[in-house]
Amino acid sequence: MKRAKNRSINEWGLFGKAVTVLLLFAVAALHTTCRPADEDDGLFPAPDAPKPVFSRAWDSTLTKEAYYDKLLGMLAGAAIGDAMGAPTEMWHRSDIAVQFGYVDSLDMVLREGSPEGPWEDNLPGGSTTDDTRWKYLIGRYLIENAAGADSLDARNFAGYLVSTYVREMEAVKAIDAFAPEPLERQIMHMAWLQEWAKVAKPYQEQNLDGYSYALNRFYGGEMSCAGMLYTPAVGAFYPAQPEIAYREAYRLGLFDLGYARDISALTAAMVSVAMKPGIQPKEIGIVAAYVDPLRYHNSRLVGRLAFGAYRTAIDIAYRAKQEPVDPEITEPVKLRNWKRDPIYYRQVQKAYEMLDEHLQDIPFHAAEINLINLTALEFSEGDFSKAIEFVVNYGRDNDTVAAVTGAILGAYWGYNRLPQEWKTKALKINREKLGLDLEVLARGMADAGYRGGG
Repeated sequence: MKRAKNRSINEWGLFGKAVTVLLLFAVAALHTTCRPADEDDGLFPAPDAPKPVFSRAWDSTLTKEAYYDKLLGMLAGAAIGDAMGAPTEMWHRSDIAVQFGYVDSLDMVLREGSPEGPWEDNLPGGSTTDDTRWKYLIGRYLIENAAGADSLDARNFAGYLVSTYVREMEAVKAIDAFAPEPLERQIMHMAWLQEWAKVAKPYQEQNLDGYSYALNRFYGGEMSCAGMLYTPAVGAFYPAQPEIAYREAYRLGLFDLGYARDISALTAAMVSVAMKPGIQPKEIGIVAAYVDPLRYHNSRLVGRLAFGAYRTAIDIAYRAKQEPVDPEITEPVKLRNWKRDPIYYRQVQKAYEMLDEHLQDIPFHAAEINLINLTALEFSEGDFSKAIEFVVNYGRDNDTVAAVTGAILGAYWGYNRLPQEWKTKALKINREKLGLDLEVLARGMADAGYRGGG
């Protein structure tokens, strides 16, 4: 009797399942019958998701000589900015005003050598720091490893940095001298790449945990401006192709944390856009709005922080220039070496005050570097001298910001249109005192990077 009862229950269970399936089919059929004829999936109409389009076509108006001029302009512009900021790197602007007045020339670099700074004590005006060394290093890498390449190899780049560090380390071991100076000097050269090599080595070896741990300890785990030191050269390697420049710079951004990697890639894109013949300066910073292959704009709850910085820069530049313009103001500015009009001085100070509201904990934070750079580009309206002076006299990590700003506007104007005294001095000192021949480097990069027709 019990067995018969269980069979009856099982049969009812099967019957119930069958009824459920039939009901589901009926509901589906009813939905199909009642929906509009032009609705094929029941979802609200929406545009297709955007897909990155990378144009590989070379701008036909960018001849090889014009390309070389802009490449050298990028390198010289970065060196000028680096050299002008080097004597007062990390200073507050009030200290700069007391010691130097208004900085508008390449002054002597009266400071001790350091791994990230100048490699010798008390160098002549025009001398540079790691900001120029990094552009030289990446330039050499591109010449030796990327001639004619449409895409860069991040593991190969990591290996290049590791091998460079190992050569510097072997040079330390080879020194046999009683005096300490040669050893100290070479140790400083090696220490420059020490933090970078600790990250690059596990990446090269595809050691995921090792890379992750090293990256998050890189310079204390801060969101530093690491990639911004060398991505301008990547952008110059892909002129007038901002999407490709962004993609390749992002690929090599092995040392960037968080949205600092987006900022580094955007820096390359800005240089790339700046090299396009016939554009206006206002077309440079706006790349943060439309060059976005990785869809940072869609970041949930946050959006694209780098685009927010661009909007802030526009706001600061606009509001600073709305300072009351009183034609009766004729009293000279009480700042030694100030040669511009007093109204411009008030506008600059207003911009500085607004920038102060956005300072980060450390001066070499990628977001801070990016905001000051964008503000300088907007405030100067593309004027090279005004932009570099704006950045340098603001202080903070002024040599790095000025090197970025100088690279972008140097690429825009080209070497031939940069201030004669500045460019001549910067190239001469870097070649004769520091061993960095930027003209030879630019020619090599032009030969390796040119993809035009003749």
